[in-house]
Amino acid sequence: MVDGALAARREGTGADRIVFLGHATVLIELEGVRLLTDPLLRERVAHLRRQTPIPDEEIFEGPDAVLISHMHHDHLDLVSLRRLGHDTPLIVPSGAGAWMRGRGFGKVIELSVGGAAKVGALTVTAVAARHDARRPGGPRAEPLGYLVKARREVYFAGDTALYPAMGNLAPSLDVALVPVAGWGPTLGPGHMGPLDAAKAVALMQPRVAIPVHWGTLLPIGFSSRHRKHLAEPPRLFAEHVARLAPDVEVRTLSPGQGTGL
Repeated sequence: MVDGALAARREGTGADRIVFLGHATVLIELEGVRLLTDPLLRERVAHLRRQTPIPDEEIFEGPDAVLISHMHHDHLDLVSLRRLGHDTPLIVPSGAGAWMRGRGFGKVIELSVGGAAKVGALTVTAVAARHDARRPGGPRAEPLGYLVKARREVYFAGDTALYPAMGNLAPSLDVALVPVAGWGPTLGPGHMGPLDAAKAVALMQPRVAIPVHWGTLLPIGFSSRHRKHLAEPPRLFAEHVARLAPDVEVRTLSPGQGTGL
């Protein structure tokens, strides 16, 4: 259990909300507890450059815990994690714990599929993801998605391909944070384009679907003409959801924009 002072102080205060910070970084705030997913809080990582401003620090500072879905550099960024502080509790996939502790992070909880951790009033449960487990120059660790539950339930997919068992993740899902597209005009294996992401939503039937993982990063050296690809995925996703899962509300957020639940 992550029993931080912040979580204890915030429980039962404030409104539940989701804030999209760009790429796979999302602030999930439920029951006054703040979780941050896959923090990427700088202008450049590896060969990728951010195309949108980094949101104000007051939005993401002091999370009660951080959820790491997998080991790729654009999802597990050590520079961004250090910015949050070495004492920030981290929930990571099985196989990543010792490596993270060796880099100075003292509060690390490893989860495998089906495992759970408490963060204040929230229960965080690891679920399957279909994605590459490797990190260049680092260990292999099982990619995960996460279900975050209190009175409401939120699904953060991390990076994943579409798989049929998504329909069994949760019987009553309030919000699905669904990765749509990636960091360029092409999409490799282990990801979902707008159509597959909409098919995932049709399987899960959440009350609200929020597209993430789009519009934030491009490889260094790509010209401005490639930026037109950044805004298309959420629009196409919404069109496909309207056809395949018409009862699901799609909310598309710009980086730094939030929505109440």
